Amino acid sequence: MRSRRLFIAVCCVIAVLPLVYFLHSHHTGDGNAETASAPPVVATATAHTGFIANQLTVAGVFQPFQEIDVHGKVSGYIRHIYVDIGDRVRQGQTLAVLEVPELQAEVAGAQAGITQTQQNIQRLQSEVARDQATYRAVHENYIRLKQASDQQPGLVAAQEVDDALAKDQSAASQVEAAKAAVAAAQGQLGVSRAENLRVSSMEQYATITAPYNGVVTMRYADTGALIPAGTAEGLNQAVVRLAQSDVLRLRMPIPERDVPLVHVGSVVSVHVQATGQQFPGTVVRFTRDVSNATRTMLTEVDVNNPSLLLTPGMYADVTFNLEQKNNALIVPASAIIQGDQPSVLLVDATNHVLKRPVVLGIGGSNSQEIASGLQDGDRVIIGGQSTLQAGQEVTPHPVSENLANYQKENQKGDQ
Repeated sequence: MRSRRLFIAVCCVIAVLPLVYFLHSHHTGDGNAETASAPPVVATATAHTGFIANQLTVAGVFQPFQEIDVHGKVSGYIRHIYVDIGDRVRQGQTLAVLEVPELQAEVAGAQAGITQTQQNIQRLQSEVARDQATYRAVHENYIRLKQASDQQPGLVAAQEVDDALAKDQSAASQVEAAKAAVAAAQGQLGVSRAENLRVSSMEQYATITAPYNGVVTMRYADTGALIPAGTAEGLNQAVVRLAQSDVLRLRMPIPERDVPLVHVGSVVSVHVQATGQQFPGTVVRFTRDVSNATRTMLTEVDVNNPSLLLTPGMYADVTFNLEQKNNALIVPASAIIQGDQPSVLLVDATNHVLKRPVVLGIGGSNSQEIASGLQDGDRVIIGGQSTLQAGQEVTPHPVSENLANYQKENQKGDQ
């Protein structure tokens, strides 16, 4: 009895299976037909006129506008050092004072030499006055004898007149010699003063001052340390390192292909990663030389930094507008089909696909200028062009021309 019931159940199942299969196949076929008949949805953007720029973003590093190691001009021991790392200093501010005893002795000796020379000049000038007085007396005596001899020949012996003339000439020579001695002494006074000026200047070098406003970034010596003269060959012991940081140089490499598009005055946008600051700047100088090693050209932007918020060594992203146009016909860069002849896929008024060759202009980061081939208001297909064919009917779905927004919208639609 049980076997008979089992046999009847199996027969019923076998009889129902073909009907179920037929109904399932029919339902699936209807669904595929409906799916095949629906036009695919494509993302479209509208070609429009606007501003476009060919941008280049490179990494730059901030460096001090000036940075030097401050040396002593003379050798000596540090008597006082007034600054430490991180201190802001002003131009002319005393950084350190050296102890140079032998230089002080040289200054005293030079001043004594001046005094001695001045006293010698006074002595020689007195001798000049004495010799001039003697010369006047001898000369007057010769004149009188000469006149008497001329008026009454034989009254005065010729020998006496000749002796008076010799004394007159000798006295005149003594006056000239005394004047020459005074001139020589005055010349020596000039030498003594120059020597005094030299050693006094060297003494002033014992006080080390800041050559410009800046920040002390390194201190190399302490009180009592021996500092060799900065002119001594092979000895490079500095006192401090001083950097001018209220103005910074932002240095960046420009690739060789973009070098012709960089000019003095080119506007850039600077984004500082560490502080989050973003501000405009302009190119002030570049090397005009492409490095053989890196095939880049070093370019600089000056950045004012009065509060010292920016620190040398920080990195920044620098964006250049190499080429720009205000009234350009623009489409998203993803609408371009690259090849021997660039082209785009359009959606016409009847929602059918058209393939159109185009001529490209300036290329931006997410957009592309169309020099010819499109008109303002044309709808171009973004993405998925490889699955479409010319003449195919589609369902256009306008999206944001910003690729990031476009991706977000697609994600929302998938959800």
